[in-house]
Amino acid sequence: MAWGFSERLQLGGLLLSLLGGVCSCVTAALPQWKTLNLELNEMETWNMGLWEVCVNQEEGGIVCKAFESFLSLPQELQVSRILTVASQGLALLGLLLSGCGSECFQFHSITGVVKRRLRTLGGTLEASASATILFPVSWVAYATIQDFWDDRIPEIVPRWEFGDALFLGWAAGIFLAVGGLLLIFSACLGREEAPSPWRVDPTVTPSWAPAEELDVSFQLIPRPVNLLV
Repeated sequence: MAWGFSERLQLGGLLLSLLGGVCSCVTAALPQWKTLNLELNEMETWNMGLWEVCVNQEEGGIVCKAFESFLSLPQELQVSRILTVASQGLALLGLLLSGCGSECFQFHSITGVVKRRLRTLGGTLEASASATILFPVSWVAYATIQDFWDDRIPEIVPRWEFGDALFLGWAAGIFLAVGGLLLIFSACLGREEAPSPWRVDPTVTPSWAPAEELDVSFQLIPRPVNLLV
């Protein structure tokens, strides 16, 4: 089956949305949102995530401890927990709706108009999932920068720095945003390619044409007569 430009956009949007959703889940699960290297003990590296704090020791391995209370967390981590979970739900729902509305999967019970609406809604949800993952990641990065350059903290106190999860979260937001825009654009492109119900076929003779222009031939067909005996 030869795929057109619209079908390729749909497939690209679905793949990017799937990749962004997976990266978003990994970002929320990783503890490397912030990293801390101790100058006094270079063999230990501290990592802070949304759910736990881990200590990486070269000799003893990795030791993690979950946060005991949600309310004891900094404000940016509290909001990040809620928004990252919301981002995963929006990405999953948008992917399901876009998949049902895609031309790559044939569902005979769904018409073309409904498919375009599903792709538009799914793309909008993917764009919303992008915003809900980019906002907490950027907020945590901003708070980390503020604490790193805070003059009120003595210089001997170690400072938190960017972790690998922040960069993965930014990549997830970009994938979700591009995937959602491709799905929306494919729906708009499919609407333009759809035939208009008001378009007149030049090969069909209009009903208001004069009688002399119509080529109408009559043929007399004898009617069968039933004879009753």
